[in-house]
Amino acid sequence: MYGKSNGPGSQTDSWHESEAAMTSNSNNAEVVPGANARLEELGRGCYAFSADGCSNTGVIVGERGVLIVDAQATPDLAAIVLQKIRDITDKPVKQVLLTHFHADSTLGASAFEAGEIVASDLTRRMMDTRGAEEILVSLDRQPALFSTLPAGMTVSLPSMTVASSMSIDLGGLDIRVMHLGRGHTMGDLVVWVPKTGVLYAGDLVQSNAAPYCGDAHLADWPRALDRIMAFRPTSLMPGRGRSAKDVAAVAQAIENTRDFVTTLRDAASACVEQSLGIKDTFAAVKDTLEPQFGSRADFELSLPFNVARAYDEALGLDQPQIWSRERCADLQDALGGFVETSRIVAEISPQPVEEVVESETDVSELVSDNDFAASLLDGPGVEEPGDEEILDLSADDIVETADEDQDFENTLTDQGEFEEPKVLLEGVR
Repeated sequence: MYGKSNGPGSQTDSWHESEAAMTSNSNNAEVVPGANARLEELGRGCYAFSADGCSNTGVIVGERGVLIVDAQATPDLAAIVLQKIRDITDKPVKQVLLTHFHADSTLGASAFEAGEIVASDLTRRMMDTRGAEEILVSLDRQPALFSTLPAGMTVSLPSMTVASSMSIDLGGLDIRVMHLGRGHTMGDLVVWVPKTGVLYAGDLVQSNAAPYCGDAHLADWPRALDRIMAFRPTSLMPGRGRSAKDVAAVAQAIENTRDFVTTLRDAASACVEQSLGIKDTFAAVKDTLEPQFGSRADFELSLPFNVARAYDEALGLDQPQIWSRERCADLQDALGGFVETSRIVAEISPQPVEEVVESETDVSELVSDNDFAASLLDGPGVEEPGDEEILDLSADDIVETADEDQDFENTLTDQGEFEEPKVLLEGVR
């Protein structure tokens, strides 16, 4: 899958300096996942939970209940979030919204005992085709983070899926959920609270951590960032690390993410143009990224996966390959020495995992963008509001999903307000 290379400019020492990147992060090796847990208010009813070594979790509190945005890596870590929530409200958790399919943001979902788990339909598809392998590889990459994960843990599947956009009424607080195009994954959702100007970006945006790009669409990602900026958020919760709490900080976090993504993409593309193999590409891209981004959390941890995906995309592979243990071993061989990828799996997850089979749907048929997302920047003007109601999300509120090529007319006003979101939900049986 990845050919070895003895091409010009070989810098194997760069790889050996980061051999431990698969299982430890030299940037924060002493971090204990879940330590220093904190719940920070971003706007009225809008909070961001963060803790050392963990992904962030959004908490939105309305009169009718609580909406969770991303669910932590394990039920034990999710329980810490629940403890913090109970310090501010006794309202029940109504929905858990998953911005994408990765294990570090989804496997704690069951602990919230929510009425609904919501994700995009594309995220559901990725869970079906690569979710089981995602768990196993995540155990290898971050054993400390998943150390309390129950043996044989399975994918946290959504009970509802979103095609392009929907609204949730929490009571006194209207929430807009949107798919703004491909980026960190092909199914990313963002959560926008217009009344407070708070936006929950998931892993589409990172502030002080290096983005993980192993399942990314690097060419499309900057366009999704443009659409986030079009809302002009006053506060933003990124996938990991510190939240941005004013307009300037939001813009800086978005630009930092854009800079990393485009630098990675362009450096890998230049290597492919020179016909370098993956090993020399890794060394060259590392040398390009490290001066500016090397001190960021997770830089070493994610680098092999980031370079592999950028290399594949530069070669014309539109859909990211599944990260299986076999593929990790293949990359290990091509780069000349990853640490073992099976030891942690054998210790923590002894139960067999069913073979992952790609969906029969041709992934080439998936759209790289959608008319709804494009209209956020390209729409000619704002339509007058119609009569559609904002939903209080429940099992009775499932409606038919529109075709992906439907002409959505939603646009942004000059104040970043989102006009007339279509309610696009699909029940998952």
